[in-house]
Amino acid sequence: MRITFITPPALDGELPAERTAGCTRLVYNMPNIYELIVVAVLERSHDVRRKDFVLENETPKAMEQFLANDDSDCYMLWCVNLSLATDIEAINIIRRYHPSKRIIAMGPGVTYYTDKLLVDEHVIVVRGEPELTVDELVGKLAREEDFSETRGLTYLRDGKAWHNPSRELLKDLDTLPFPARHFIEQFTFTNPKLKKHPYTTVLTSRNCPFKCIYCVPSSLTFAREIEYKRDFNRKPPVSCRSVGNVVAELDMLAAKGYRAIAFIDDNFITTAARLRGICEGVKKHGFSWGCQARVDAINEEKAQILADAKCEFVDFGVESFDDGILKYVKKGITREDIYRSINLLKKYGVPVKLNILIGTSPLETKETVKDTLRRTKELKVSQVMFNIVAPFPGTEFYDIARENGWIVGGDYTPTDVQHHSILNYPDLSSSEMEKMLFRNNIRFYLRPSFILQNIGRFGSFEDFKIALKAVKRKLFH
Repeated sequence: MRITFITPPALDGELPAERTAGCTRLVYNMPNIYELIVVAVLERSHDVRRKDFVLENETPKAMEQFLANDDSDCYMLWCVNLSLATDIEAINIIRRYHPSKRIIAMGPGVTYYTDKLLVDEHVIVVRGEPELTVDELVGKLAREEDFSETRGLTYLRDGKAWHNPSRELLKDLDTLPFPARHFIEQFTFTNPKLKKHPYTTVLTSRNCPFKCIYCVPSSLTFAREIEYKRDFNRKPPVSCRSVGNVVAELDMLAAKGYRAIAFIDDNFITTAARLRGICEGVKKHGFSWGCQARVDAINEEKAQILADAKCEFVDFGVESFDDGILKYVKKGITREDIYRSINLLKKYGVPVKLNILIGTSPLETKETVKDTLRRTKELKVSQVMFNIVAPFPGTEFYDIARENGWIVGGDYTPTDVQHHSILNYPDLSSSEMEKMLFRNNIRFYLRPSFILQNIGRFGSFEDFKIALKAVKRKLFH
């Protein structure tokens, strides 16, 4: 069966949706490792192609020209909330040229909004964790077999949406092939926190066990989480690849010439033993690398392991320095924890990036935002990203915000958290949050001390230009 994965150009008048994290518009290109794992699964038995009109910087007209001459049996889309309008239009465009070809959509956007893309009976939605479901579904389509018993699907039949039962979570992640990166090797990816090239991302686990009410994890994890919560009303368990399997992927990446990686797990640092094992693989090849972690994951031993492996950034989701807000959002940390972990990493020379999220609680005020900015500056960390919280459907925060009437217009609309707010609190409006976000970005990124501190981190002038373009998009979109 001939299958083409399509990433459409933006068709909604906005910047393209970023489909890996899934909650922002595109600042700089990231490899969609989640989709490429599905690609690799299907490649074992089918003729698979991939057409990314965003990476290729192509126009909607180019997409139409491609479809007019294409002979695929099936088209696939990875959907997030911010891409839904574009993806619906993309399906309509596909239908102009291929009225009866199968279209399969997966990702958090369609796991939550299961019916939005069901324009006809030839569209099928794959809910939750996609690999096993897609593999089984495509096999049945290729053999022209009935798929009504395939778990994890939603589709139209006789004009009615049918929701097959959920599929169990994948038990052994080591059985999955490594992502099909050969489809994106011709494109240049960069991470402003890392100097070396070529750069890619690596995923070693799925989900995070903590209970932050606002959390929108990676798009794969979020799809997994939304589906699991429907059945069990709780977050799914964390699944991890074995250290040996991760190291084997690192060996393969080094053999292919990759020199920089970011681990994009929702929570990369867990036990010291696991961290040490993976770091040995990193050290073996001298990768430039970084990861995401919680502040309460850091202790003296782990800080030493990170420093020994020459970790170039640890990305913390801090959100606020106000203990009342941290408690309200069930972050599970305190201001003291934040300071302790940052100071530990500083002690061992490991750079820190902080993520600050404005408006996660009705306790947020202009004063708490100002205090967080002041403390952030005083800490002199390497990088900071400021965003505004969005009440994403599928989170506890969405339910709370909707019940209290805090959402502008009454319900969620896709929102770029880097620029806009759809929340109005009794003591803090959406426009006030947007102004504070802009001011925080200006006051942080345009400080001479910040510019001097970071300009030497770029591996090339091209990296500097990419980062400059990203800052411009973030500040002035």
